[in-house]
Amino acid sequence: MNEQWLTAYRQEIEEFSEKARAFDRGEISRKDYKGMSGGFGSYAQRDAGRHMLRLRLPGGRLTPERLRFLARVAGEYAIDPIKLTTCEAIQLHNLTPDLLPTLMEQAAGAAIITRGGGGDNPRNVMASPLTGVQPGEAFDVMPWAEAASDYLLSICRDIRMPRKLKVAFCNGVDDCVHATFRDMGFVAQPNGTFRLYIAGGLGNNHRMGVLVVESLLPRDVLYALRAMVDTFCAHGNYENRAKARTRYMQETLGPDGLRRAFLQNLTAAKDKGGLDLELAPRPVTKTGSGSLDDPRALAQKQPGLYAVAYHPIGGCLPKGKPAELEALLRDMPEAECRVAPDETLYILNLTAEEAARALAATADGAQTEFERSVACIGASICQQGVRDSQDALRRAVEAVRAAGLPDGALPRICISGCPSSCSAHQAAAIGFQGGVKPVPGGKPVPAFRLFLGGADALGRERFGEPAGFVREDQLPDLLVDLGRAAAGSGWAAWRTARPDELQAILAKYL
Repeated sequence: MNEQWLTAYRQEIEEFSEKARAFDRGEISRKDYKGMSGGFGSYAQRDAGRHMLRLRLPGGRLTPERLRFLARVAGEYAIDPIKLTTCEAIQLHNLTPDLLPTLMEQAAGAAIITRGGGGDNPRNVMASPLTGVQPGEAFDVMPWAEAASDYLLSICRDIRMPRKLKVAFCNGVDDCVHATFRDMGFVAQPNGTFRLYIAGGLGNNHRMGVLVVESLLPRDVLYALRAMVDTFCAHGNYENRAKARTRYMQETLGPDGLRRAFLQNLTAAKDKGGLDLELAPRPVTKTGSGSLDDPRALAQKQPGLYAVAYHPIGGCLPKGKPAELEALLRDMPEAECRVAPDETLYILNLTAEEAARALAATADGAQTEFERSVACIGASICQQGVRDSQDALRRAVEAVRAAGLPDGALPRICISGCPSSCSAHQAAAIGFQGGVKPVPGGKPVPAFRLFLGGADALGRERFGEPAGFVREDQLPDLLVDLGRAAAGSGWAAWRTARPDELQAILAKYL
């Protein structure tokens, strides 16, 4: 961002600081404070004396400069937990109101902006976490993701949208960023253009996106963003927040009407001009030699280089891990970290020797596909939460380990503490949504709603179907029973071949 924008941002931080202190003194209601603080990427937690701060990382890039900042403040201020999010951002939790402006100001010095991290704003712009290094990709989409982030931040003060806007760029290998069902999703194609989808989303009334442009030229990406903002402001619902997301425009306008409205705004934006992009991906100049055989070491498209995958259980970094990673990467030229939508942290551009060291430093992470499961921060911290998804995942992992289930018996699962789908549970093979289960003649009990059959593979995206409610205390037992039944053939093959056995197990719990 330019200096003029940053100067205004620092003034906003000072004003926000006063509001945070007023809230702490009880002079501002929780609702009013949330409406204001979200625009700065911060929310009060369930304990109103503690706060969360969300660090925007365009494309999930945790550069060495940003990692140094994270390592320093995590140690200096004893910040815990530090949460990797499904929007490729990082959340700092249990902060005092006095600490918020300090962290915002220091983060800006490390090229991290928290503005627009919440509220009715354009959120962190996502990109395929391995873009630029992933074999088979159409092209590296990171330059356009970062340009989109800069542009949306530059206009965020000047627009008033009905709700948030989530934008993602997919490199054409997989759709882990959910570009085909985001508010706006760009999918790279081998011919050098993007397929553009709009008005998709998870949560209540989840929808796949509408394909509006078959072949968008990369130079026109900012025009498309402007057109989406204008379409949302013109046709979004400002009266009912429950229906104020872009996906509801599919209902009010119909897919064809929405497509026409967007294309009209796209033409108008291009006629106005001034937003052409001329970008090129950054080349990886590093070379490597040797080879490495480890499931967490992924060969890059650059010969001799690797990316190492590290998935802390539940997406929460252990205490001291940012400092450990920062020290590890100091003498590894061109290495950087990326936050992925499944709460995995990738370390890119490593030689075989460097990758071996990174593997050793991250051996405390998930070891199986199931342990790479995703969970939001949960109701113990989030004021919107209904169930403690972090605790549910921890207990499930412990139960599956105790049962000795082999890798592959269970897929990665996604657990959301409420209907907001912060873990993307509706796109998971097995997903859980926090709620309660009715008990005939008794009081409803804590429970999770089970979703089955979701997928986010590019070209095979589908939403899971709700199957019923499982009691919170029985969730680990359900997963162990399913894993034992599927252990011989693996989850996907077993579920397809033995649907009756699946239903018999579910009937014990739902």
